Amino acid sequence: MNQSNIASWERIGDIGYLSISNGKENYLIKPDFLNLDLLKKWSSEEGLKGIIIRGVGRNFSAGADIENLKKLAEDKNNLSDSMNKGKEILNFIEDLPIPVIAVINGVCFGGGMEIALACHMRVASERALFAFPEANHGLIPGLGGNYRLTQLMGKNAYEFILNADMVCAAEAQKLGIINYVSETKDAIELATEKLKSMVSERSIEVIQSAMKAIGNSIKMSREDALSVETELFCNLAVNVNFHQKD
Repeated sequence: MNQSNIASWERIGDIGYLSISNGKENYLIKPDFLNLDLLKKWSSEEGLKGIIIRGVGRNFSAGADIENLKKLAEDKNNLSDSMNKGKEILNFIEDLPIPVIAVINGVCFGGGMEIALACHMRVASERALFAFPEANHGLIPGLGGNYRLTQLMGKNAYEFILNADMVCAAEAQKLGIINYVSETKDAIELATEKLKSMVSERSIEVIQSAMKAIGNSIKMSREDALSVETELFCNLAVNVNFHQKD
């Protein structure tokens, strides 16, 4: 097992598990909560088909350690640098060419929720709780959370962020924040099942092409996204053996 700051990495078969561990609440010591170079190394391992991000213990992450955040805020340049590095980490996760699923047990607040939103899918236990409490501290989400939440919720994001309300897993699913709710206490089994169903019978080339095509639909114009989609299809097609039944 490899470790960076409060995050550790474990590989089981073709699935990688990135775990956040920092006490009972899994607080983020700083916005750049892990070493990006190490994350790049882990995620580029040969044969890796998917990643699960989880919190160790009962909670995913309660977000920022407020006391450490106050210390960072004493120097705006240092704070800005740490925030930008944190956004770079989450953007990297979002742009990965393999699916990333957040497994959410317990609380998923603030920066923890921003990590979850950067993943391609979110699977939560029934007891999971979600919130952006930043407004209660005179802040707003700062690692891309406003943008990503609005992509999922549309104008409902105004109330969610400004009211700083806490919602349960069932409500989060209704709002479009999470994809699945597990009936078990720990959502890891359902998340692993969902991930394996997507990748176990697929080649790395198919997985990466699908991820790129889907990601382009968000980031590119319609015309450009469709053009790349055709190119990706053709690249795959020339390497496929089409078997005609007798």
